[in-house]
Amino acid sequence: MGALRANKVQQQRVPPLPRQKSFIPPQIPNPFVHEINLSPLTKLKMLLCGLFILPLRIILFMIVLLVSWLVAAIATCCCPERNEKPFNGWRRKVTQSLISTLGRLLFFSMGFHVRVEGKPASPADAPILLVAPHSSFFDAIAVIVSGMPSSVSREENISVPLFGRILRALQPVLVSRADPDSRKNTIDEIKKRATSGDWPQVLIFPEGTCTNHTCLISFKPGAFHPGVAVQPILLKYPNTLDTVTWTWQGYTVEKLLLLTLCQIWTNVTVEFLPVYVPSEDEKKDPFLYAHNVRHTMAQALGLPVTDHTYEDCRLMMTAGELTLPMETGLVEFTKISKKLNLKWDNIRKQLEIFASIAGSCKGGRIGIEEFARHLKLPVSDVLQELFSLFDRNKDGTIDFREYVIGMAILCNPANTEETIKMAFKLFDVDEDESITEVEFSSLLQSSLGVPDLDVSKLFRDMDADNSGKISYEEFRNFSLNHPEYAKLFTTYLEHQRYYVYMLEKEEEEDCVMFQSAANIICPIDNEEEKITISDKKED
Repeated sequence: MGALRANKVQQQRVPPLPRQKSFIPPQIPNPFVHEINLSPLTKLKMLLCGLFILPLRIILFMIVLLVSWLVAAIATCCCPERNEKPFNGWRRKVTQSLISTLGRLLFFSMGFHVRVEGKPASPADAPILLVAPHSSFFDAIAVIVSGMPSSVSREENISVPLFGRILRALQPVLVSRADPDSRKNTIDEIKKRATSGDWPQVLIFPEGTCTNHTCLISFKPGAFHPGVAVQPILLKYPNTLDTVTWTWQGYTVEKLLLLTLCQIWTNVTVEFLPVYVPSEDEKKDPFLYAHNVRHTMAQALGLPVTDHTYEDCRLMMTAGELTLPMETGLVEFTKISKKLNLKWDNIRKQLEIFASIAGSCKGGRIGIEEFARHLKLPVSDVLQELFSLFDRNKDGTIDFREYVIGMAILCNPANTEETIKMAFKLFDVDEDESITEVEFSSLLQSSLGVPDLDVSKLFRDMDADNSGKISYEEFRNFSLNHPEYAKLFTTYLEHQRYYVYMLEKEEEEDCVMFQSAANIICPIDNEEEKITISDKKED
């Protein structure tokens, strides 16, 4: 009966940890991918447009572009490349009127039909304009329709032939992603312009990178640090065939430009929402301000929001370099980094480890076999328990997002000095301050329930000086570098505690049942007899 009870208890599982709802996968798994499917009829239409309309558009486009460059060159002549003060007088009038008109003509030459809804706010009412979703290089239409405000742009764009000179005429806030102080300098410059009253409005794409406009990703807080009123601007491309979306996984600029020019026309709607005036709490907290403005814009667009950001794109590129599917790197960086207190370098390092585990798998996901191979252990109940804690959606695999979350909330907290010391003492059976391979394999065989377990390779990895014994320092260093073993060990301890607890509970239940049966067979009438029987049981 005792053996049956033990088997029954061992089969029971420790209740799984409750999942945090804040870590549920996003509604849009990959907002950085865009595919275009061309039907035979569409290809025929594009061929005809390419033969008859495209040559005319290219000629008109080049004429307008050259004239725009000439006007911009005149407006910026004798001016430093770095913007020290705003344009005034004729320079500003040339930019606002003449270049704005040429800009509209430029988009007309490409076949764009622009529809404007709402009314642009004055610089006094809204010093900052926010445009979303940002999905294409064609989004520059928002600058033209808004009255040629300054924009936030990459420093490299100034060097682009022809277009760079036109961009200089707008006196943009330049961002250098290679400069570690660029973020702070950009925020300071936006604050200065938004509060001075002399500079034109600043137009910002708060998402910071292009998406496929199926959702709104995280807004960068830079536009919200000044704490001034902003005017949200919505961009929509209501076309049957989307040839304008330019994302990290999709067509190149040249192909998209050619496809767009070969359309009969391309519709774009620019909608100006009412000015958003921040509350006192929002002025003090730019992240709250950004969150609330994004929510307002998402509601107006009827789109969901996700916590992806530009850093997710960098991880996508890294995943591709590591021969993983690019979407493997998507983790919703804003949410993961904030809630788990992780930096980009930490997640980048974990992606490299993940790639070494999942390198032989298709689809960039880890199964139980790969998980066991990485830990150099066989598949066992304890290992499956640990695997199931990582596998948050219970699909039998672990993706990179689940791996990062699992390491942060399961393994790293368990990898404490106390846990490491406790594990070392259990392995060190003869208490000589070192672990032999016999001691090491004996405990692992017992804990994992695998009597013929071969752990020689794992032992050699831990035995850094090849002395044939593992010192505490070697054990500690290995544990700190491989925190998943700490969770494996604590999971085993939880099983053992649960096993002991269930045995004690069943013994108590047996005692109660025994006493109840005794009372039924031999009823006890007085307290003295009860005490006597109780004493005999104890004896």
